Formats: sequence, C-alpha cells, structure tokens
Amino acid sequence: MKKLLLFLLFPLTCIGQNTIGLPDVINYSKQSYAAGLQNWDIKQDKNGIIYIANNEGLLSFDGRYWTLYPLPNRTIVRSVEIGSDNKIYVGGQDELGYFAPASNGRLIYYPLTEFIPAKDQSFGDVWDIVAYRKDVFFRTSTKIFKFSNQAVATFRAVSEWSYMGVCNNRLFAHDFVNGLLQFENNVMSKIPVTGGQLPNDPVTGILPGGKDSILITTLKNGIFHFTGNSLSKLISPNNNLFQSERIYSTTPINKEWMALATNNSGVYIIDLKGNIIQTFSKNEGLQNNNVLSIFLDNQRNLWLGLDNGVDFIAYNSAIKHITPFGQDGSGYTAIIYNNRLYTGTSNGLFSVGLQQMSDLSFSKGYFQPVNNTKGQTWGLAEINNQLLLGHHEGAFLIRDNTAVPFSSDAGFWNFVPLSSTFPAQKIVSGTYKNLQFFNYNNNQFTPAGAVPAFVESSRFVTIDENDHIWISHPYHGVYEVVESADGKFTVTTYTNQHGLPSILNNHVYKVKNEVVVATEKGVYVFDQKSKKFLPSSFYQKIIGNQSVRYLKEDASGNVWFIHEKTLGVIDFSGKEPAVIYLPELNTKMLSGFEFLYAVNEQNIFLGGEKGFYHINYSKYKQTSPNLQVQIRAVRIINKTDSLLFGGYFKAVNEKQLQEKADVHSIGNSWKTIRFDFASPLFGLQSNLEYSYRLNGFDNNWSEWSKRTEKEYTNLPAGNYSFEVKVRNNLGNESAAAVYAFKMLPPWYQTTWAYLFYLLLFGTGIYALFKWQQKKFEEQQAKHDEEQKRLQYIYDLERSKTESELVTLRNEKLEVEINFKNSELASSAMHLVKKGELLTKIKAELAHVMKVSDNPQAISELKKMMKSLGEDDNMDKEWENFTKHFDKVHSDFIVSLKETHPNITNNEIKLCAYLRMNLSTKEIAQLMNISVRGVEISRYRLRKKLGIGTETNLFDYLIQLHKED
Repeated sequence: MKKLLLFLLFPLTCIGQNTIGLPDVINYSKQSYAAGLQNWDIKQDKNGIIYIANNEGLLSFDGRYWTLYPLPNRTIVRSVEIGSDNKIYVGGQDELGYFAPASNGRLIYYPLTEFIPAKDQSFGDVWDIVAYRKDVFFRTSTKIFKFSNQAVATFRAVSEWSYMGVCNNRLFAHDFVNGLLQFENNVMSKIPVTGGQLPNDPVTGILPGGKDSILITTLKNGIFHFTGNSLSKLISPNNNLFQSERIYSTTPINKEWMALATNNSGVYIIDLKGNIIQTFSKNEGLQNNNVLSIFLDNQRNLWLGLDNGVDFIAYNSAIKHITPFGQDGSGYTAIIYNNRLYTGTSNGLFSVGLQQMSDLSFSKGYFQPVNNTKGQTWGLAEINNQLLLGHHEGAFLIRDNTAVPFSSDAGFWNFVPLSSTFPAQKIVSGTYKNLQFFNYNNNQFTPAGAVPAFVESSRFVTIDENDHIWISHPYHGVYEVVESADGKFTVTTYTNQHGLPSILNNHVYKVKNEVVVATEKGVYVFDQKSKKFLPSSFYQKIIGNQSVRYLKEDASGNVWFIHEKTLGVIDFSGKEPAVIYLPELNTKMLSGFEFLYAVNEQNIFLGGEKGFYHINYSKYKQTSPNLQVQIRAVRIINKTDSLLFGGYFKAVNEKQLQEKADVHSIGNSWKTIRFDFASPLFGLQSNLEYSYRLNGFDNNWSEWSKRTEKEYTNLPAGNYSFEVKVRNNLGNESAAAVYAFKMLPPWYQTTWAYLFYLLLFGTGIYALFKWQQKKFEEQQAKHDEEQKRLQYIYDLERSKTESELVTLRNEKLEVEINFKNSELASSAMHLVKKGELLTKIKAELAHVMKVSDNPQAISELKKMMKSLGEDDNMDKEWENFTKHFDKVHSDFIVSLKETHPNITNNEIKLCAYLRMNLSTKEIAQLMNISVRGVEISRYRLRKKLGIGTETNLFDYLIQLHKED
C-alpha cells in the first residue's frame, strides 16, 4: 500500500520539483513543417538559420519559412553538421555528402560517397557528424570516415561505434569493446581509465564538467564523471531517474547547467551535480516526451527534435508562464507575503514558497491551494502586516494557509487603507454593491459602515492626497466621495459633462501620487479649479490619446499601461521617457480584469487568461539580440512560378550580400515577382515588424507591418533593388537586406528591336523617299506631259492665234498691198494717163504746128513739145514709183537685183508691173510700148531669168519674194 501511494504521489513530486515559471514552448507539428515525423539532429549557421536532420531530408527554418531538401536516395537524414568550410554536411542510409548554395541561391546536394573505397561504401546510417579543426568526421555503427581535402581515412570499430563528439577541443569516440577513445595524431587512441569502465551501453553525450573534468551521459546507465583518467558514477539523488528515463541527447546550457533529452520524460535541465533545475515534458507543453535531439541556439534557446515534431523552448526569454497548481484558471490578483507567492484565480487562491534569488520565476516549489478559497478571487492586499483577500463570497484574512472571513457580505473587490500611517486604523473596501469601511483593532478588522445612498459596484478605488475617495464604474462614470468633519459623506458624480470623453470605460488609478483616469481617449487628470477632468499633457505627449484600460507604477517609477489587449511600459530609466511594448503578451491578458503586480524590475507578475506571466523586465531590456533580416526567396510568377533566388548569396556561414555578378535579368513574360523575407529571431517573432521599398519603382519605405512577403506585378523595364529591414519592440532597426535585379523589356523594346525599328524606319524613310521620288517623277512626267499637252495646246492656240494674226496681218497686208497696189496702179495709170495726155497734147500741138503758120507760135509750140518730151521728170516719177513699190512689196526690186544682177531697168519695170499683176495692155501703156512689145519683153525676161515655160512668171516672182 505504501509503495502504491508513493507511486501515485511520484508525478506530483516531479511537478513540485519544477520552477514556478516556465518559458513558452512553441510546437511545430509535422503538418506545419511538411516533412517527416522524426527529427534526429539540429544545427544553426552564423546567420541564424536552423537545420534539422529529418526523416525525409534536411529541413531549414528561418523563423518564418520551412524548406525541405531531400537526399537523392530519399533516405532518412540522421545527422547534420556545418563545417569550417561553410558546407552543410549530412548523413543518411549509405549516403553522406554536403549541401551548398548553387548559383541561384538554393541548396544543392553534393555526394561524397564517390571518395569512399568501394569496399566501405555499404556503411548503414550516419549517426554523428563532427567538424573537428579542418576535417569532417562521419560516424556509422561500424566505421568512422575522416574527410580531409577529398581524401578519406576509415577507422573501423572493434565492435561498434556508439558515439562521437567534441568536448573541450578534444574529439572523443566510444566503442563497446575499447571504451572511450580520443582522436590524436591522426589515430583513434584508447584512453586509459582507472576506477571503473563505461558499461556496455551507448554513450549519448560528453559535456564539460568543470575544471578539467567531463560528464559522460549514457543511454540506460545515467551519468558518469571523468577526471584525468578516473571514471566514476556521478553522485546524484536523481541517478535512478536518469537511468530509467533513457538519456538520448545532451547539450550544455551554460557553464553550470546542461540539458538532457530523454526518450520517456522530455527534457531535464540539471546542474553539474545532477540536481534538477527544470523539467519540460508534455505537461509543460511539449508535443510528446520522446526527444531524439536537443540543441542550444545562438540566442540560448532550446530546440527539440521529437519523435513526432519539433519544439522550441524560449529558454532565454525574460517572460515566464506561471500556472498555479497546474490549472488553467484565469489570474486575477497576486502578492508576495511572508516569502510566499499568493495567486488569486478563478478557481481559488494558491500559494508557493519562494527561494532567495533575483529572478523569482526560478523558485522551485509546488503550489498549494489555500483552504476555504474555492471560487472566484478578486483582490489581495497587505495592510497592517495582514493579508486580505477579496472574494466572491466575502472578505477574508489569510492565516496559516487558511482563509478566515471577517465579512460575510458577498463580493469584495479590493481593500485600501485610508491613511499612510502604520498601522492604518481604517480601511475602505469596494464591493459589488457599495463602498464599505472597516476599523482595525487588536489585529482584527471590524465593519464600520458604508457610504450612505451609494450603491455602485466599486471595483476601482483609490485615495488622493486630500483623503478623498475616488471610485470609477466602467459604465456609469467617476465618483468622488468626501467625508466631512461631522462624519457625513458627499458623493459627486463626473461624466462626459465634466470633461471626460465618455461616460463609459473610465478607470481611476493613483500614479506618481496623482489620481488619474484611464479613458477611451487617453489619460485624464482632475482640475480642482474648474472641477473638470482635462487630458494629461504629460501622458498625451508620450502615449497620445489612445485608449487606456489599466495603469500601474512599479518600484522604479516606470508606468505600465494596457491599451486594448497590448501591454506597454513608459520607461523612465533613460534621459527621456520611452514607450516599450511587450507584444509577446498580446491577447494573453484577462480582458476587462487586467492586473499587474510589480515587485521590482526583475519580478513583475501579470494576470493572464491562463494563470500568470512573470516578466524579468531588467533582462527584457538587456536581451536584445542582433537584429538581422534576410531575403529568403525570390519567385517569378506567370501562369506558373519559378524560383529565382533560394536564399543564399554565398556560403551558409558568410554574410549574405549580393554581388554585381549575381544580379539576375528577368524576362518580360514573368508578370509577377515575389519576395519572401524573415528574421531568424526565434521566439521573438511577435516583436518584429518589417518595412520595405523597391528602389527604381517606389523609393519610399513602407509602413511597418508583420508581413514577410511582398509582390510586384507588371514592373516596367529597368534596374531595381528590393530593400527590407526589421525592427523590434524596443525600437531597434536592422541594416537593410538588398536584392537587386533587372527587368528586361519586351522583345519589342530591346536594343535589337530598336535597331530593327531604326533600320525599318530608315528603310521606310528610304522607301518613302523613293516612293515620293517615283511619285514625284510620275507626277513630274504627268506634269511635263500635261505641260507638253498644254504647251502643245498653247502652241496650237498660239499658232492658231499667230496664224489668225498672220492671216489678219496678211489680210491687212494684203489689203494694204492691194491698197498700195491700187495706189501704185493708180499712180501707174496716172502716169499712163499722163503719158497718153502728153502724147495727145503733143499730137495736137504737132497738128497745131502743122496748121499754124505763125512762126512764133510754132516756135513756142516747139518749145512746149520739147518740154513735154523731156525724160527727166519721167525718170523721177519712176524712181518715186520704185521706192514706193519696194515699201509695199518688201524690197522686191532689191531682191530681184540680188538674185539676177544682170537684169536691166526696163526688165525690172516689167517685173514690177508683172508683180503688180497688171495686164499686158496696162504694162504697154506704162512702158510706152505696144502690146506686142510687152509680150516680146516678157519672153526675153523669162529666158533671162531661166524660167521654163511650165512655170508661171507671176508665180515665180511671188515665190522669189517669199523666199527672200
């Protein structure tokens, strides 16, 4: 029966041995990381990326994105290590090699089995990989391979290699027959051991044990201490526990603590003497108790590779979770009294003893329920060295872990002393229905009445410097209760008519010896002169007019506040007040019943929906890991997506900076480009915000947000650089991570296209020129043809006109010639007539002379006849006639003389008369010859002129004139 009772109490004893505060545990299930169940080994590079040996390959995690890299033969990856050459070495089933970034930044696997001799290439699983100095060692059950500059050395086990690891800069291995060995001078040398031998049990860890000693953990036989050459079992009261729990993996926490991962009970944090500091199991939030691997990252937090899943323990976090009695009841109030922590929950009051340490969350103990406190608790207060509890069922004193009632009225919220002197003779308490007073006498609190006619629920009560009592009701306003000298009370109600922004959600507190009201529009203070509430210029400058639900001053003068479901603190430790938010606790507080208990900067207790949270604020401000952000993937998307960049510009341990040669050119067919980025601050993701910009497109930084991806669509051609930075809740910012790329133009906007366009344009211009030239030539030809036609028409018209003019002129000339000829003919006829007349006169004179007998008369007649017969006048007449004739007939006589220089004057006269077309008779008269004489003269003239009989003499003379 006793054994059965001990067995039943054993789990409670284990629970009691744990610390009262435990860090958060984040569970990553198989579904979240999308790989195999089991996780065998864990490592981290210098940039913070976690690598896990998983059943389905190598897993990487950057705080936001999981990526799986399977081995070529799809076997289980049992081990992982990052070598001094910055390669990620992995081992699987008959497979070993390394991952390194390819040109696109994605990890690519490179096998090393080709360097192993053919006889040794069947080696089973690679259980351990160790980077030692510049070499890399791979442990299988039967062989250890040492790779050095692509040369392989093989160390065969005498029986079976069970372990290999580095401790204190020494490489150790364990063989079941030879025991513990050390690699030295390129050989595995057996270490001489005195005082005992390691059992025939796998070694699972070798850790520093202080000074020159080491601690050796085994799977089934617990922990051994090895100093010099002496081996002994570690003397610890927990030896039996460690032997039964099967230690599978270990890691140092600090110089004094180490973590043991077990197959049965999760993780134990122990010191060098084997004392248990903390435990983490399924009860503390692990997914299961079978822990295959454990790793302490560069932020001193723990990673657990489980038999089913991955767990992260925020071990270095300044925030711990307290769950009194292992329950999930809500936390409403807490206080430290007589070195015990009392926590009031929705399930009652619990207490636990505290050890003397700066961070009380590391106190080990078991919460005990306080008797008679089951049900809802509201407030705890220490007044006159007495611990008072406000409970749903009344007011209680806590004595000897038992609640003793001193008022049976239902529903007490709080207790406030009415004076600062000790002991306070009178206190006031807010209840569900009124405001009650109690007197203090003989270590007893006795009822002293209530404020008459005041029936409001008084959950928020405080006293100002004038001993006025201030009460607030979340839905009715703020009340001021003043007691006069005669013991009468005056109650004044303040609402939105008295300066408050609203009648709702007003909460009264006393901060820095001043009564303030937290409202929906910030913090308000009371102005005694105007009897109104005014916005506090001090708080408005610091936190603005955002809604505030809770205010609390700590021992250092910092002011804690709760806005909506966010906890913040106005920190006065610097030159200027600074606001620090604690986003890890967002949404974890008890909304509407917020509570904060500030002991000192190392110990601040916050009520939560499930228990309490312990904040080591001093550590919180100091724990500021180096902020860095990395671009983890760049994808280009059209109908499908393509990985452009896989997260590595250089080797895994190098600073990830892009070189100019790594700038990719992206074709225009890819319409969308997406950037994934993350900051590997594990456990602090809620504290981080990101801002980004795309230089070349939008040079302004974006608003800070939780987004870890950004897409751009239909970017125009050009050179771009995407920049992203991260900041934490303390206001620190990282340097920007940069990814540069170039968007190529569409084919119709490329240089070749522009050259083609230029050539096409030139060809077009030339073709247009030729076309225009041809068209011009055609038009010119048409124009010339038209001009010729017009010219022809014009010439015709002109010719016609000229012909008509010539005709008219000829007609005119003919008329003139006819007229002249008529005149010439008249003149000629006149000469003829004159000659006839003269002849007739001569004849008559001759007749008169014949019949006259008068000598004188005859003499006179003779004279007259002589005068009439003179040829001079006739010759003058002829000269005048020829001049006139030449004018009419255009120098006909001149031409005739030139053509026929031998022609005589009489012949010329004959030709002139013939030209005038005179008749033979008329010519005879003019020439004073007979008609016969004219005909003879014409014959002679024809002969002289050489004109044949067939030619008309008149036509010849006419033609002669024309030709001339």
